[in-house]
Amino acid sequence: MRIVLLGAPGSGKGTQAARLVEHYKVPQISTGDLLRAAVAAGTELGLKAKAAMDEGQLVSDDIVLGMIRERLAQPDTQRGFILDGFPRNIAQAEALDEMLEGLERPLELGILLDVPLDKLMKRLTGRMTCKECGAVFNRFTNPPDSDHQCDHCEHELVQRNDDNEDTVRRRLEVFQEQTAPLVEYYERDGRLARIDGEREIDQIAADFREILDPIAPSSES
Repeated sequence: MRIVLLGAPGSGKGTQAARLVEHYKVPQISTGDLLRAAVAAGTELGLKAKAAMDEGQLVSDDIVLGMIRERLAQPDTQRGFILDGFPRNIAQAEALDEMLEGLERPLELGILLDVPLDKLMKRLTGRMTCKECGAVFNRFTNPPDSDHQCDHCEHELVQRNDDNEDTVRRRLEVFQEQTAPLVEYYERDGRLARIDGEREIDQIAADFREILDPIAPSSES
């Protein structure tokens, strides 16, 4: 089971990824996590990544692909893997395909968790979190009983700085410009599956299983 998860900020990708890891016993490979771990460990690739970041540059695709290659050499990926956060554009997707083909572990599917942009705006700009217990509410879709007060512990609810409308709109624009073309890329050769991300979490999870069960590793493998 070798897949890439695709979805805009706020689509619920992280929630579903956690369920897939638990159900199929394959690791989620987040490039953000790989970068942080490599920098903290001071690996060769981590030092190169840190040098780029210290100079205010983007970490090159070659470095990120090298980290993914190293991660795929670990035993827990033999049953499969879930890539999250990479690729973000067509050039990265092509480079990833080339690398995985060379490892004889080609990507099987890109799965898009599809949510309309107007719904994503409400999910992200309406999000409020309790300062005390961490409970999450949404003033549009899951409002608290009292304004700015947690239903569970009655402490103050706050909004993250990057959940303001201008920042959220820009994040979604970047997704549309750079990442959305990946949908076409994977669709061209029949490697795309779409899941309606507007429904209940359990319904979405059931759709993931229907798609993935035919390519999932057996419990004996």
